[in-house]
Amino acid sequence: MSASMTQWLQRQAAVRDRRGLVRRPLPRAADEQFIDLASNDYLGLSADPRLTDAAAAAASRWGSGATSSRLVAGTTQLHLDLEQELASLAGMETALVFSSGYLANIGVITALGGPGTLIVADEQCHASMIDGFRLSRSRMESFTHNDLKEASRLLADRTEPRALIAVESLYSVLGDEAPLVDLLALAEQHDAVLLVDEAHSLGVTGTGDFQGRGSVAGTALAGHPNVIVTATLSKALGSQGGVVLGSPLLREHLINRARSFIFDTGLAPASAAAALAAVRIVRDEPWRAGTVHSNATALAAGLAPALAALGATVFPTAGAVQSIAMPSAESALAAAEAARAAGVRIGCFRPPSVPDGVSRLRLTARATQTPREIDDSCAVLRSILEELP
Repeated sequence: MSASMTQWLQRQAAVRDRRGLVRRPLPRAADEQFIDLASNDYLGLSADPRLTDAAAAAASRWGSGATSSRLVAGTTQLHLDLEQELASLAGMETALVFSSGYLANIGVITALGGPGTLIVADEQCHASMIDGFRLSRSRMESFTHNDLKEASRLLADRTEPRALIAVESLYSVLGDEAPLVDLLALAEQHDAVLLVDEAHSLGVTGTGDFQGRGSVAGTALAGHPNVIVTATLSKALGSQGGVVLGSPLLREHLINRARSFIFDTGLAPASAAAALAAVRIVRDEPWRAGTVHSNATALAAGLAPALAALGATVFPTAGAVQSIAMPSAESALAAAEAARAAGVRIGCFRPPSVPDGVSRLRLTARATQTPREIDDSCAVLRSILEELP
């Protein structure tokens, strides 16, 4: 490597170290004994025998990989069945599966973007959406989190013939909801498309007959011509991959224009089969989503006294995520390491993972957590939070 590049890399490493922003992968053992408050395996399906058996059978039948892009030889009947059942679960007309949720967001945004499309995005949108905005060549304007008046003003001032409003139904860091019904009204008023990322809500949110089917299913947004939904298969569904849901015309456009679909190897058959098994479990066992909410409520209640004493900010959660603002990146990292040493794995979100620059601890409720695990983890976290300077 050149001397100039090496020196730049060394300076970058020094800055990360000074700011407490160094990240390193932490390998986990298959049989680890940690209480898991960090993963996105919200329904506890990633190790469910129904998923692992389906994945093994698919690998045996179809091979370990898709072998090529979806448009060459990478589409199997598993992919088509998965797309059909995802669309049915979410209440949308059609679905197109990508190799990851990241690629699904990039694919749909870049395929719809360009100089003639204005993108108006919530400031808390995920990095996959932000990267899609950058690659789309569209003019992009962000609005203050959940501030519909600001979003409306940006849309009213546009000169572009097309507009895309980008939000998450359930925000990945804060854990709060987007006002989807009001956003749909905004999209209709300004002849815009509403793009809803359901990464953290598919499998978790939804009420009544639609429990677990996400925040769009069973509402006025489901199947609406102004609405596009994206989601990942790697969180509540316990597998891998991503999906874009919308009209048949959109699906046809993505197949022909979304570069992250056209030029990427298709989702591995094992992952497709596992996700298909998970979709059916979400449909048939809605109680799992209810248990996630019960455990999230128990976590919040168990930590409330310590957080109140500290004056710490806790955002209300509509799903699995509990977000605790911390004084600094260093304190967030120290708290996460102390929890890990005590046998509790929690998330530690520091810049640039947090759009507003506020470091946070991120706790995730899961359907498979026991009351004892919740009590023990709350005790560990209370003792850590009480020792914060």
